[in-house]
Parts: sequence; structure tokens; C-alpha cells
Amino acid sequence: MKIGIAGGGIGGMAAGIALQKRGHDVTIFERTRAYGRIGADVNLTPNAVHALDGLGVGEFLRRTAARPEFRISRTWDSGEETSRLPMSTAAEERYGAPQLTIHRADLLAALEVALKPGTIRFAAPVEAAEPDGNGAALVLADGTRVAADVVIGADGIHSAVRHALFGEDHPRFTGLVSYRAVFPRERGGDIPNLDSFTKWWGPTPDRQIVTFPLNRGSETFVFATTAQDNWTEEGWTLPGDVAELRAAYSDFHPEARALLDACEDVTRSALHVREPMERWSAGAITLLGDAAHPMVPFMAQGACMAVEDAVVLARALEGATPATVAAALKRYETARIPRTARVQQGSLANDWLKQGTNADWVYGYDAWAVEFTEAA
Repeated sequence: MKIGIAGGGIGGMAAGIALQKRGHDVTIFERTRAYGRIGADVNLTPNAVHALDGLGVGEFLRRTAARPEFRISRTWDSGEETSRLPMSTAAEERYGAPQLTIHRADLLAALEVALKPGTIRFAAPVEAAEPDGNGAALVLADGTRVAADVVIGADGIHSAVRHALFGEDHPRFTGLVSYRAVFPRERGGDIPNLDSFTKWWGPTPDRQIVTFPLNRGSETFVFATTAQDNWTEEGWTLPGDVAELRAAYSDFHPEARALLDACEDVTRSALHVREPMERWSAGAITLLGDAAHPMVPFMAQGACMAVEDAVVLARALEGATPATVAAALKRYETARIPRTARVQQGSLANDWLKQGTNADWVYGYDAWAVEFTEAA
């Protein structure tokens, strides 16, 4: 079938790869003119790495990714460890894949290489999607109308495809602003656990520090949050004030403060969410990733859920024809919505793995083995 995908991010490209492997004719319409080394760093937990391995991109990812040794929770003031979950080889043995932490640009490069040449049309923003006979059509910003048997909206939290399907729906500001930074490993000196994913849990849910290795351990990524009443600034990602961030965490344990001391500059961005949706599809049009289920990053599952979506969607469409696409998309959303809604809600609650080690329901999910049921 001919399939048009709005958005060439992680989910859009993963879907493109999975669908091309099943013989579909895929075109991805991407807003940007080219991929650059911008954007946040990505934590790929075993559920996502297992899915990506099945797409054939795992070896490429491992060239630049780091493999955290543990997932550690620590208390903000005492430094006490409340959980330590073995990752790396232990995760590979338990879940079939390790955890990988990687720069978003390196992940996009791995996905782009796996697509057929010419799959992505850059500088081609999608403004709408609409029914078209037994199929659907994408409407580009320049007025071009592209007909397809299936249209997939993988165009992020401000999805034009979502808007076309379900109308205006503004994301809700959570009251949290996130700060991100990367520093060379040597700047960390003798800070412990820089080879692991570590979360420092604050006295209130609006304060936490997360850190993990990048670039095969040569760099360290830092993420932290602060409370803010509203977000009125123009733009979504802006330069931040590292001194202001350090001041917000001045009462944290010395080892946590040392992480912020190693940061030379930071960016800041608002965290927005939407409530879980009851359905993602209409006719031959569906959604995946942040277009369907944007979530705060406190379970590190945003990109992971998009990759899972991509694999499950391609599998749901296997054997479908233009006449049966709608039923296939219903199978897809029926399989995915309960899981993504649970992760959305768990991320917002921000208490997962604070003390326990029950990661199996997240990390042990196998997108390649999901069983489909017919929607009611």
C-alpha cells in the first residue's frame, strides 16, 4: 500500500522502516530542511532497544550509545539509595536488550540510514489530513495534496493530523520547566555512578535531577526541573541560567550539586501534557508517538513509546488492503492505548521506581509479539 507519514522524527522514521520491510511504499514528510545536531538526548530502555534491534538498526546505535550499568534512585538530601536496578548485561539477559543512552541526532542518523533513499521529503510541513475515497490525503503547507492508502500522524505534540481528526486541543502546561545540559566526563571528577542512570528524588515532585552517560561514556547528560507558574516565553526551548538552576538545588546532597557545578550552560523548556485519548484513528488516518500520547519524561518513555507504536502499527497493517485499513488501525489502537495511557499517567505521577524495582511491565514489553484483538 501507499503510506504517507507526517513527521520524520523517531516514531515517523521507525514506522517507515517497519512498513518498508513489509513491502509498503512509504513517503515521510518532514518540516525541517535537514537533520542537525540539535535536540535532547534520548534514553532508550530495553523495550525500545528490543524493538529497534528488530528493525535492524541496533548495531548502528551501539556505535555511539552508552550502556548504563544500573538504574539508581537516590534521596535528595541524604544521598541514600532507595533502589538499584541492574541494567547493561543484566537487562540484556532479562529483557533481550540493554538500555542505551544516545544523542537524538545519532538515533535519527541510525534510522535515516535504514530507510530507502528518497523516503524523506524535507522542507515539506504537513498542515492537514483528510479522507480521500477509500484512503486519505495529506495537505502540505504549499497546498500540495498527497493521496495515500494510509496516513500516519507522527508530527509531535502540536500535530496537524491530530487537529484535523479531533479538532483544537491545546496541551496543558504542567507547571514544570526542565533544564538540560551535557558535560565532558572528565569534568565530573570523582562524582560516583556516572556510568549509570541515576535519579535524585527531591522533597517535592517538582524537583529532581537525572543523569546518565552519553557517547560511550565520554559525556554526561543532566536533566533537572523547577516549578514555574506559567510559560509565556516565545519558543519551546530557550537558553537557561545555570546559576539559577544551581541555586534551586542548593539544599541537595553535595554529589547532586556537583553534577550541576559541572554544567557550563543549560537549556530550558516547558513540560506539557495532554490527557490520554480514547481513540487515535478515523478511517485510514491514525496517530503515533507524541501526536497520540505526549507525556512528561519522568519514566523516560516518550521516544520508547513511539518506537513501540511504530512496530505494532506495521504489524497491525500486515495483510491489510485499502478496504480493510480502518479495521487494522482499530486493532493497532486497541493494542496500544491501554499501555500508553498507563505510561502517561505513571509519568505524570512521577513515582515509578522511586523505591521498588518492578520494571518488568515497562522494560519487558515485546512489540514484536503483541497479540491483536478485534475492536468492539
